[in-house]
Amino acid sequence: MKKKRLYNRVNRDVLRQKIAESNEERCTLSFYKYYHILNPNFFRDYLYYEWSDLGVLGRIYVAKEGVNGQISVPSHQLSAFKKKMEEVQFFNGIRLNIAIEDDGKSFFKLAIKVRKKIVADGLDDASFDVTNKGTHVNAEEFNALTDDPNTILIDMRNHYETEVGYFEGAILPDAVTFRELLPNVIDEYKEQKDKKVVMYCTGGIRCEKASAYFKHQGFEKVYQLDGGIIEYARQAEKQGLPNKFKGKNFVFDERLGERISNEIVSTCHQCGKPSDAHTNCANDACHLLFIQCEDCRSKLNNCCTKQCNDFIKLSKEEQKERRKTEEFTGTKFGKGRYKAHKGGLLE
Repeated sequence: MKKKRLYNRVNRDVLRQKIAESNEERCTLSFYKYYHILNPNFFRDYLYYEWSDLGVLGRIYVAKEGVNGQISVPSHQLSAFKKKMEEVQFFNGIRLNIAIEDDGKSFFKLAIKVRKKIVADGLDDASFDVTNKGTHVNAEEFNALTDDPNTILIDMRNHYETEVGYFEGAILPDAVTFRELLPNVIDEYKEQKDKKVVMYCTGGIRCEKASAYFKHQGFEKVYQLDGGIIEYARQAEKQGLPNKFKGKNFVFDERLGERISNEIVSTCHQCGKPSDAHTNCANDACHLLFIQCEDCRSKLNNCCTKQCNDFIKLSKEEQKERRKTEEFTGTKFGKGRYKAHKGGLLE
């Protein structure tokens, strides 16, 4: 019997085109679980073997500390997928955060990777008790806590996420990575350890570790939004609660965002018009993540500058040669840092 391949071997452009043309109904969801996995490589292969046959697409990270996944499942296979998950003991009872907006095009391939950590937090887990986490709160409790003027509400996401959407009154750290964010916030509020600290992120995973680290640093009353923004939006709508989130929730898949409220809280990085649509520059040599309105997207063919727009019109051979010496916006600035250079975006 031919051995089953446990990695994708098909060209990504072919896969992206295939999913773009597909009419198959799919469900986008995310999940995470901190759990001590003895053999991450074996578990990684097991997941690929079991889930690829169900048509699962997406990105899953496996580490000794657990699993973190953002995936897309064919709707008709969702029940079968849940049964497969239940076959893994530590997945029993796991929360599946279902996407708020879903066109079925969130992922185009299955990638399961073994990492040192399921979230790059930069923390030495052996130096503090990672199980001593903050108190989980639901949407109603979150609203009540954040109504208190003595509560510190912290967004534990990166700046390019918070730029397009955030909770009213939240502190929005100007950080490119979670690893950078944590120590900066701790240092900023180290003199207010007696206050209530409420934190939130997309689906809850970053707050699991961050809340424990805050408590380790001496903060006494630490709370985290259970299920993150995704679950909050679902509970607020179902229970008729005031929705305190403004704008769009950034997501790490092909959609790049899902709308939580009608407000547009950001502007196009190129022309300054109201917009909260993220774009990855169509020039693969640049690939900058930035906010681009429909008019600028049409004008520059999904590129961040005229330079990149001109570059993608070249032959593949000429692009390959010029990439050796030519510098683009994406090679000069980090994710979303484009916003600080509005004056020269269209040059």
